[in-house]
Amino acid sequence: MTSAASASLHNSRDKPPRGTPPRAEPPRAELPGNITASRRRALQSRLLKWFAESQRPLPWREGYDPYAVWVSEMMLQQTQVDTVQPYYARWMARFPDIAALAGAPLEEVLKLWEGLGYYARARNLHQCAKVICESHGGQFPEDEAGLRALPGIGVYSAAAIAAIAFGKPATVVDGNVERVMARLHAVEQPLPGAKPALRDLARALTPKARPGDYAQALMDLGATVCTPRNPACARCPWRTACAAHARGKAEAYPKRDAKAARPTRRGMVFWTVRPDGAVLLRRRPERGLLGGMIELPTTPWRARPWSPASARPHAPFVADWRRLPGTVHHGFTHFALDLVVLAAAVEHNDDGMWRRPDAFGDLALPTLTKKLIRHALSHLIQVKEQSVPVD
Repeated sequence: MTSAASASLHNSRDKPPRGTPPRAEPPRAELPGNITASRRRALQSRLLKWFAESQRPLPWREGYDPYAVWVSEMMLQQTQVDTVQPYYARWMARFPDIAALAGAPLEEVLKLWEGLGYYARARNLHQCAKVICESHGGQFPEDEAGLRALPGIGVYSAAAIAAIAFGKPATVVDGNVERVMARLHAVEQPLPGAKPALRDLARALTPKARPGDYAQALMDLGATVCTPRNPACARCPWRTACAAHARGKAEAYPKRDAKAARPTRRGMVFWTVRPDGAVLLRRRPERGLLGGMIELPTTPWRARPWSPASARPHAPFVADWRRLPGTVHHGFTHFALDLVVLAAAVEHNDDGMWRRPDAFGDLALPTLTKKLIRHALSHLIQVKEQSVPVD
């Protein structure tokens, strides 16, 4: 993005000095629960004053460039602020604007993202940058509907970008905001069923003036004061208005339905070595879990255990596959994964993606693949028998 375009986008956001209470608004037609117009204005004013004094000094808050806001919001999904900050700094040094990102090879983008997890975010950033440069003249849409039409931008991200970068009165709701709303109103309905009600409560408090500051203030409040465990109620600007605090049990909210046990899936992975030491790798399908990432060949992942005999039809070669000691454990959001490694030596073959272990560092490898490589290298017994490729 050129400096002129960036300046133009910055100027689209009317941003009074921090700490200024929002302009008076006419009462809204419907206010959920006990939110009167005067109470709404008081809560907004207290929160913005607290934010002016207590906001976190985060690098993406310098100037509120739409590109920077977008990158930070994508990185912060499912990831803590402290983890994101060094990744954000490296990203902005390499891809300082949307044109630089759009013009980069996907493999380089994935490599820079390595270790941050949820790699679909990196692929979506790259694809979205291309779409913005090719179809929008390098400039972001300023409204939620236009933002949601872009790859990888959902309801939350569209609202955050619209509010923070463009000053639109969008309601930004993440886990922090849900927790604050649930405690402020002592919402008894458990999550996830309470999500629509919590969104309505958040919408009723969203101001037309300074919505970006308000959204960040509310998220900061949830992240630093109204925390899941041991909330610092004494420091909360909404303490005297909080129903959960008045009951003396802020930590009991939000209520949650009992979580189902996370299932375990199992698989076998094939460590295939050529005489020159190169190992066979492959790229996962673009869509789905770890889409487009590099992995070792593997069986499908299923609930029941695999035996070497049942796994053999999925092997990349007919070979003398030998099981390495131990199991590699990995956790995804919705299931746990247990993998056993089978190793074999094969004759020289150029079909597929072969890399020597000393070249693995040049590849963008997800954490799971790195775990499997470390496991194999630490347990590997050189297998001398040759094999023949599967037809």
